[in-house]
Amino acid sequence: MIWVRFELRPPAARGLAGKAWTWERAYVSLPAMAEPVPMPTAPLMRSMKLMGVLFLTLSAETPASSVFVIVPDVLSQAGTGALISMGFAAVIALCMAQVYGELSSAFPIAGGEYSLVGRTIGPLCGFLVLALNLTNTLLGAAVLALGVSEYFGAMIPGLQPLPTALAVIVGSTLLGVLNIRTNAFVTGGFLVVEILAVALLAALGLMHPVRSPLALLLHPQTLAGAALTATPVAALGLAVAVAIFAYDGYGNAVCFAEEMHEAPRRVGRAIVLALLITLVAELVPLATVLVGAPDLRRLLGAHAPFMAFIDDRGGHGLALLLGAGIGLAIVNAVIAIVLLGARQLYATGRDETWVGPLNQLLARVHPRFKSPWAATLVTGAITCGFCFVPLKLLLIATGTSVAIVYAFLCVGLMAGRASGATRHGHFRLWAFPLTPIVALVALVGVLWSDWLDPGDGRAGLLAALVVAGAAAAYYGLVLRRRGWVLRGPEEPGPSP
Repeated sequence: MIWVRFELRPPAARGLAGKAWTWERAYVSLPAMAEPVPMPTAPLMRSMKLMGVLFLTLSAETPASSVFVIVPDVLSQAGTGALISMGFAAVIALCMAQVYGELSSAFPIAGGEYSLVGRTIGPLCGFLVLALNLTNTLLGAAVLALGVSEYFGAMIPGLQPLPTALAVIVGSTLLGVLNIRTNAFVTGGFLVVEILAVALLAALGLMHPVRSPLALLLHPQTLAGAALTATPVAALGLAVAVAIFAYDGYGNAVCFAEEMHEAPRRVGRAIVLALLITLVAELVPLATVLVGAPDLRRLLGAHAPFMAFIDDRGGHGLALLLGAGIGLAIVNAVIAIVLLGARQLYATGRDETWVGPLNQLLARVHPRFKSPWAATLVTGAITCGFCFVPLKLLLIATGTSVAIVYAFLCVGLMAGRASGATRHGHFRLWAFPLTPIVALVALVGVLWSDWLDPGDGRAGLLAALVVAGAAAAYYGLVLRRRGWVLRGPEEPGPSP
């Protein structure tokens, strides 16, 4: 196929000093697979500053939900050694925030992780990351929505998990169709409530200290039957995988970068700030509760340890009030995660990842709200479908893939530095190449610990490998044959 391109040529390029610039025709032969699509995808509107993106990112990261929903799993595995596991995961998270910051500054694209990896390592790795990350996003929203009734149920008796989850997802989806600034305002209000809940939890622990935090670090204990015993080192390692998931979400700022003013300069800062706030909001209440718990056996043996602690220290009425606050925090997280999933799907439509009509649908932008409305509705519909999957299976499938995606990002950063693909970014991580290498080694250790665990750890790793295998098959049979081009917001996309 022959395309005609008009070029503005300077006089020096034609050996005509002192003459005027002129337009000249250049004939370029392109293979059919690389044929550009004539109509551009409607872009998202850049309407947010740093604080708007930070509100949305923290809402998706949801520190309060992590404290009350995910950190109890760390406690059940590591006991009081949860402080060690959470601290080790915090080091990994600090390294990964730097990795995210540099890659996002170079490629501030709504597709998020798959766009970053695809542009630094290659499209196959990018598609594997897309499959893992998108699956994790949608499953995570379903898991959180199914947990809402547990916290609202004490105040509203008879609340059923499935109808409640579906109602939360449908409401979040309809809200997600609106302008992104409206969503930032709503999630920002909910975020204030959850930060207050976490602060109150930390204050209750500080008011009645029982034991030294140093003793907790030097002699970690876990519950074995009815007795406290020393926490095995292997249990500390397994708990790190859950702790990584508890912090996960700070990198989601990149998914909102196409709606952010001066994204290349600001998105890295938003990522680091989101992580630092999350570290304080999760580590401080965990430490104070362990220091102030009147009975460690009751705390570690409780189904909801932090709610049991609040009931002990603040009374049943305060526990009910905080439970409602945590329920709102979970709703807030579902809203933000639906927004994230929608933007990832929007990017896949722009990149023509699926069949033609579906690509065109996902790449549509609402003419008034400037939101990816169709991708938002599809995200909500898929998440509602996942609510009918058993919760245990959802939990197994959501944890380990985070570590795999992080590992891809570390390799992508080093590849981007080597090729120069990230040199135009405004954010540079500290201590290169030590930072990504430390994170990568730690992540490999976490994955190895998962494999050694014959229970949920290995099941989660196998689930991630199944998703990656299916993605590799789709890429080889479909995308590789027809050519998969990753596009930015200003590049041509599928015709509307």
